[in-house]
This record gives sequence, C-alpha cells and structure tokens, in this order.
Amino acid sequence: MKNENAEKNENADMLRQMVRGRYAHAATGTGCGCTPHNAGGCCGSNSDSIEQVNRIMGYSDKELGSVIEGANLGLGCGNPTAIGELQLGDVVLDLGSGAGFDCFLAAQKVGEKGRVIGVDMTPEMLSKARKNAVKMGVANVEFRLGEIEHLPVADNSVDIIISNCVVNLSPEKQQVFKDACRVLKPGGRLFVSDVVATAEMPDSMREQAALITGCIAGAERTDRLRCFLEEAGFENVKIELKAHSKALVSGWFPGSGVEKYVSSADIRAVKPI
Repeated sequence: MKNENAEKNENADMLRQMVRGRYAHAATGTGCGCTPHNAGGCCGSNSDSIEQVNRIMGYSDKELGSVIEGANLGLGCGNPTAIGELQLGDVVLDLGSGAGFDCFLAAQKVGEKGRVIGVDMTPEMLSKARKNAVKMGVANVEFRLGEIEHLPVADNSVDIIISNCVVNLSPEKQQVFKDACRVLKPGGRLFVSDVVATAEMPDSMREQAALITGCIAGAERTDRLRCFLEEAGFENVKIELKAHSKALVSGWFPGSGVEKYVSSADIRAVKPI
C-alpha cells in the first residue's frame, strides 16, 4: 500500500502533466486539448478576441501594441505589471511566464539596467517565449525551464515577483509562496493576478480536467491563500477581488456557471526587511 506522501506526490505529478499538456497545445496553436472540440480557453482565451479579453483584464492599448503578435496569448486573468510598482533597475521574476507577454511589459518598465526572468515548466512555451524575445530584440529578459514550486533562481536575488493566473494551477500552492519568499530580497514584493474561490465548488466541477487546467477547479479560498502567504514569511498581505471578474470568467466556460464560484483577484504581499 502506498504511503500518503507517495500518493500525494503522484497526484501532484499527474496534475502537472495535465497542465503542461494543455499549455503545450496553447503554445503550438493546436488548441488546449481538454474539451471534445477544443472549445474551452486556456485560462482566459476564448471566442472573444484576445485584445478584448486583455482590455477587460486591465491592459492599455499602448501595452497591447508594444509587444509582438504571438507573445500575448490571452491566458491571464489580470495585469500584474499594473498592480506592481516596477521601477528602473528592478530584477523581476514572472512565475509561469508563458509566451513572455508580461515579461516583455516588465522589461520596458525596469529598463536596460533592470532584468526580467521568466520561469515556465512547459518547454513549448519556453521555446515560444525565447523566439519572441529574439524577434523583439529584448536583451534584458531571460527564460528558464522550471517549476514554480522549486524555482531555478538564487536566494535573495529578486526585487519583485509577478504572476498571472498560474498559482491556482499548482498542486502545492503553499510551496509556491515559500519558494517565492526564498528568492525575494528583503523588502521584495509579490504581485499576483489569479483566480480565487468565492464559494464552495461542487465536486462535479472540481473533478473536471478542463476546469482543473482552465484555472477554475484549483482556485483556493482567500483565507487559505492569506495563511499560505503569511506562513511562508510574507506580511502586508492584500487580496482584492476584481470588478471585471464576472465578465471575464463567464466567457471561459460559457454556460457552466463557474463565475458563481470563482473570481479574479489581485494579490499583494511583502517580504520583511
């Protein structure tokens, strides 16, 4: 009989494989591969135009026009570069960087003396992001293969962490925040746009693969997220539900009613000095 830890690790690995497979499809333009007709979006992309979805999330026309086509896949649920006070010279880390959209926006804000690191566990996304960086001629961004629970980043080396609709996909959210705190410098800040649970979700939803990998079924309650962050060592934790959430989330899986159970939110926290 398997021990409890082994079973937990096996389940976590299975979930990562599901997520990696879905976003590999998104990166290569072959759909998300989870629904019978690939109708569902990957954490934000749907039948609406990507531009329209990103405006709902809080990106300006200037931001949308500043990055090449192919970097913006419409896979987020907010704009972490807007909630984060990025400054010239900052070192920024993006958890689950995808095709590089938020990294490229952050790179513009931190300037030549700053640096942006994107970490993603999907090789296809990493390849796409690196190609986009070359096309844009961006020199202050690099992309690393890795899991956000075990970041390939040195201790106390990052000023700001951003993430867009990715932490909810992790089977080990508490570990994500622990490792985030590890790599942040004292006084470093965390700015996350993510999906959080606002009501108890039916088991039938929690168990659907499309909802698990589509940023719905893995959403955590705000009180538990606050505990995870504080236990990881963060302070000044703020979680703000977003007014645009219903319009955004209802389009991900039309007719499913998922907007009754989750909301997009901005999450802020600080590592003590």
